[in-house]
Amino acid sequence: MRNYVLRRLVIAIPSLLIASLIVFVLPRLIPGDVVQLMLEEKAYGKDLEELRAKLGLDRPIPVQYAAWMGKIARGDFGESLWTRRPVVGELARRLPVTLMLGGMAIVVAIVIGIPIGILSAVRQDGVLDFFGRSVAILGLSIPGFVQAIVVILLPAMWWGWTPLMRFVDVSTDPTGYLLQFVLPAIILGLASAAAIMRLTRGMLLVVLRQDYVRTAWAKGLRERVVVLKHGLKNAIIPVVTVLGLQVAQIAGGAVIIETIFGLPGMGQFLVDAIVQRDYPVIQGINLLIVMIIVTINLLVDLTYAVIDPRIRY
Repeated sequence: MRNYVLRRLVIAIPSLLIASLIVFVLPRLIPGDVVQLMLEEKAYGKDLEELRAKLGLDRPIPVQYAAWMGKIARGDFGESLWTRRPVVGELARRLPVTLMLGGMAIVVAIVIGIPIGILSAVRQDGVLDFFGRSVAILGLSIPGFVQAIVVILLPAMWWGWTPLMRFVDVSTDPTGYLLQFVLPAIILGLASAAAIMRLTRGMLLVVLRQDYVRTAWAKGLRERVVVLKHGLKNAIIPVVTVLGLQVAQIAGGAVIIETIFGLPGMGQFLVDAIVQRDYPVIQGINLLIVMIIVTINLLVDLTYAVIDPRIRY
């Protein structure tokens, strides 16, 4: 196991390097000049060049990348071009909000997707199976931001009610802090729940047709034991794999959901940074998200051995 973990960590290093190069170059391809924006497009010539040199943007791209990677190696994500505040401090303040939203969305995906997938497989072609598959297709078809807008607008039009759009700090009201994440997390987790439901149903149907499952039925074991102990345990590994991949989708969806519901997480911070062409902030957020996804996928691989003891690294 230890050798496997070390090998995966070594493999992750080139992935992180390639990702760092991508997140460094892509923001600079966004149309617009951050120096022009900072001077409100009223200055030119010498003033522009002085500000560009002060921000370090006058150096060649490879030199800027090498300097940035040197700071990353020391745990320094740089400073915001606009506020001159360290990016690490801003991320430390906003990361808990995004982690709370993403964590609750994953819980929603698991709690909804796996049980409905199991019921659909056990009651194949029944009313519950038809309803579950229809809801799953609907969840995959409607984008999260459309669901969020509908949830905000329709209750306001029909009943005069709108969800709380003012952020509540955990130190002020712990209960209110948790409740404000419930609706955004449900919306963010529905698409992942639909994907997990469909995969759980399909894999469980394959496993339930295996000979050893028929033997369990022939021995007179209860349905709950056959489905959960003998069937689900062998069908869940692909679901765990997809669940790890859903983290990237949830991270991407959090950018829009946080903006719609006014949550001061990394998603809203990223949107503001893109509008302002704040390169260090964009780079820091994207690199942190990549590191989280790589770590979670490593944990997913290690979970295989816990679920299925036949797997040995």
